[in-house]
Amino acid sequence: MKIPYYPGCTLNTFAKSFDESARDAAAAIGFEMAELKQWNCCGATFPLTPDNLIALSAPAKVLSNAGKEGDTLTTLCSVCYNVLKRTNKVMRDNKEKRTTINGFIEEEYDGGVNVLHFLEVLRDKVGFDKVKAAVKRPLAGIKTGAYYGCMLLRPFEDMGIDNAERPTVFENLLKSLGAEPVEFPNRIECCGAHLAMNNEDVVTKLSGNVMTSAVGSGAELIVTSCPLCQYNLEKSQDKVVAQTPGYAGVPVIYFTQALGLALGQPIESLGFEKNVTDVMPLLKKKGIV
Repeated sequence: MKIPYYPGCTLNTFAKSFDESARDAAAAIGFEMAELKQWNCCGATFPLTPDNLIALSAPAKVLSNAGKEGDTLTTLCSVCYNVLKRTNKVMRDNKEKRTTINGFIEEEYDGGVNVLHFLEVLRDKVGFDKVKAAVKRPLAGIKTGAYYGCMLLRPFEDMGIDNAERPTVFENLLKSLGAEPVEFPNRIECCGAHLAMNNEDVVTKLSGNVMTSAVGSGAELIVTSCPLCQYNLEKSQDKVVAQTPGYAGVPVIYFTQALGLALGQPIESLGFEKNVTDVMPLLKKKGIV
């Protein structure tokens, strides 16, 4: 199976370990993430103003290019997924806006591509049973908090990846890897997102709420699917440790790094050395490595 794949800007630069661990994992399971021959930045935000159609031209161009390579497009970044899926809905459901946007990009795209997050590919195209069967290094005994964040699920009526209030896709993947999923109150709350640019204190507070919520519920590890969430949580770690009595920090990794680890990929290929909080002591303690 070959699925057209949109890496996006961050996974092509800052978050290469997210991209590379996913591609290697896909190959180990038996399918190929085929990077689009032509792609551009999705814009990183869906416009708040409904009439700001020019802002939809960049993601619409990505979708149009994807349509030339197949009927499905997958991506890893929660922000890219959010922007592409919501833009696709506009292109599919609103003829007037579709005509205008197609005029901007000089294409005839009708919203026909099915935009799937990599988690959906694993769940719906591959199946978690097949993932489980491919596991060579079970993550047994690791209590893992799945952090969904905002963009993967919201707006609930547009995204539809899972149950809005009680999602399970992340947890079910973790179970297939042998880990012990830990649900925690802040798993679908915001980390501070783009406020990292101009209000670090708010990001520290919100990211701290996520991490302390996870650890307070028993998590020894947090996995995420968003480079911005990953950045905010890791960047806030030292301040949260200093400000929170009894909190000693928690490793935060991409879910594809956990996936690659369980599938038996070489440790040195997973990019753990780029993470701020070292996950290796936990893995050694649990006898994983």
